[in-house]
Amino acid sequence: MSATILLFHSDYARSKANRALAEAAAAIDGMEVCEVASRSRPDAIDVDAEVAHLLRARRLILQFPINWYSTPPLLKAWQDHVLTRMYYIRAKEEGDRLAGLPVMVAATAGNVPEAYAADGVNLFPLEELLKPLHSTAHRCGWQWADPFTVYRANRLNADELAVEADRYVARIGEWVASTAPLVGEG
Repeated sequence: MSATILLFHSDYARSKANRALAEAAAAIDGMEVCEVASRSRPDAIDVDAEVAHLLRARRLILQFPINWYSTPPLLKAWQDHVLTRMYYIRAKEEGDRLAGLPVMVAATAGNVPEAYAADGVNLFPLEELLKPLHSTAHRCGWQWADPFTVYRANRLNADELAVEADRYVARIGEWVASTAPLVGEG
């Protein structure tokens, strides 16, 4: 498998950008796209199933829309439950097995790129707002890749969405070609 995308979107049925990205990525040979909200809620995560699924990943993409300068609640809850178990409770049995896992974030934002600047309305570059995930990857011993970002996500027309989807597929291809998959079970 080339990569696993864990898609965290609170309303995937109404998504335009994340749906376009996920559908394009799903066409990549060996790609697995998992819409986490279809099987979990922030207050009801099947930790055993999520851990087992993550342990099968050879490369990981966390895909989501930015919500108020952060990740969606389901992604935060997933981190709290799944990663806490894997890296603080069962590190030797679970977390250590993912040492070196290549990981990339794919994030969509509703505003324009200029809004994400020191002098913009959002004050910080989007990549700065994603630093907690970079820290998480570091703590877990994962190989961090620069994030893939899409701006104006809720305002893109069909042609612009197609361009972003093609850009995503190309970026995934480059990332997969430049990283060795995690070796082991799966």
